[in-house]
Amino acid sequence: MRITLNDVAKGDQGENLPPTSLEYQSGGVTVVAVETAQRPTVLALLASGRMAPDHGTVTIDDADDAPRVRSVTAIVDAPDVSEPVGDLKLKAVVQEELMFAGRPSSRAATAQALAELDATEFAGWEIQNIPTAVRLRILTELASVRPGIEALVLAAPDRRGSDPYDWWAVAADFALRGFAVLVIASPASADLLAEVAARFEAERLAELERRAAAARAEEAARLADLLEPPTPADTTEDTDPS
Repeated sequence: MRITLNDVAKGDQGENLPPTSLEYQSGGVTVVAVETAQRPTVLALLASGRMAPDHGTVTIDDADDAPRVRSVTAIVDAPDVSEPVGDLKLKAVVQEELMFAGRPSSRAATAQALAELDATEFAGWEIQNIPTAVRLRILTELASVRPGIEALVLAAPDRRGSDPYDWWAVAADFALRGFAVLVIASPASADLLAEVAARFEAERLAELERRAAAARAEEAARLADLLEPPTPADTTEDTDPS
């Protein structure tokens, strides 16, 4: 699956978001730099099909299908959109996310989810006080289990001052699990991650080529078997020596 934004902009003069082009696809991480406090949220809404651009287009697998884009994407921790209220306890946030995902959300189910997330020690913490990488991993895990989700949009994970390599590891992990991941970050973070992001993409493309080559070799072997002349049948008849 591939979601493409082609020169999307918001505002008559692009004041809310200047013309921006990007692409994110299954198994990959795209890091895009956006400045100002509100633009990451605007871009997240556009990239997930939840807001129509004033200029440009958003397509999924080359099709203009905003409902499908919305159905397969989740926005993670975007300011003013999906960011949990700061003073909520983590256990309350997890319970709410389980409800959104259509999963059991009882106290027992919430406690089990926290254990599976390796976050039991933070259950009683306010979400605003949880370390950024831990917070992002938990919220991304919970978003990823919603029905039909194939793409994750991480909005401004660096606004909390964490090490970009920490939240990059979260994004890369979900890409390796097959999700399309878009990270909207500050120019400074994007620059810092440029080398590791390029290396990840090169390795992803190399792996795709390896799989394609293996598939071609398997198909060639199958065709060779089909085209191989049949072995002549043994027509020698047994003779009676008497």
